[in-house]
Amino acid sequence: MRLHLVDGTYELYRAHYSPRPGHRDPSGRDAKATVGIVESLLALLHGADEAVTHIAVAFDNPIRSYRNDLYPPYKSDEGVPPELRSQFDAAEDAVRAIGVTVWSMREYEADDGLASGARRFRDEVEQVRILSPDKDLGQCLLGDRVVQVDRRQKKVTNESAFRAERGFGPASMPDFLGLAGDSADGFPGLPGFGKKTAAMILGAYEKLERIPADVADWRVKPRGAPQLAAMLVEHRADALLYRKLATLIDRVPLAESLDDLKFNGVPRARFERWCDELGVQRLKTAPKRWQ
Repeated sequence: MRLHLVDGTYELYRAHYSPRPGHRDPSGRDAKATVGIVESLLALLHGADEAVTHIAVAFDNPIRSYRNDLYPPYKSDEGVPPELRSQFDAAEDAVRAIGVTVWSMREYEADDGLASGARRFRDEVEQVRILSPDKDLGQCLLGDRVVQVDRRQKKVTNESAFRAERGFGPASMPDFLGLAGDSADGFPGLPGFGKKTAAMILGAYEKLERIPADVADWRVKPRGAPQLAAMLVEHRADALLYRKLATLIDRVPLAESLDDLKFNGVPRARFERWCDELGVQRLKTAPKRWQ
């Protein structure tokens, strides 16, 4: 038995920006992203690649979270295209209409929901598959028990593949982002600490607290090491704050049991009603598994 945890916000953005034709509901409102995420999830549920039995989809709704209180420049709803932002609630309703559990994150982020689901259920299933390319989620990987799947690139990353690619373990991912920054989430990291440098240092020390203050004690010597050591001493508080922003909360309360996440098929009446409301009659015959 495998549990599929889907980054709904990523899927929604991907559907919105895809080259596929747009769609408007009968009232004229933009519904391209909403219809797109349903098509994407139906392909997942009925495809041969993933063999889905248990599934949940997590959404940011709104984008703003408690992290904005810690660091105001952190990513928020500002800059989200209004035609996309207006579909957040509709997308959640659409996913429920195909019989899939939705975790709507408000104070937290979708990534926190995915991390919490992975931690909570990883010992109850053979494998948890986190469907998202978001690098933050790398910190959740655990052997072959919790893996990350990039559907677009058809790439599966387990813990050993992560270590081989990154040069450090999953638990060091927040520390890496604390040094290198994360432009997608809106925090800069420390000047001079690029990805290669941060990876080299954390490959040796794993956590920020273990990096010696005196560069003479460093086991690795990246270019500009004396300046980097001085920068870390001077701006350690900033690095620790950025790490806190990058650290996923894996104990978000989730009401559902594993049994509740079982996909029993698409509820026909509810789904057909949704198709009528969105004006997508062509999708009425798309499901292959009905309740």
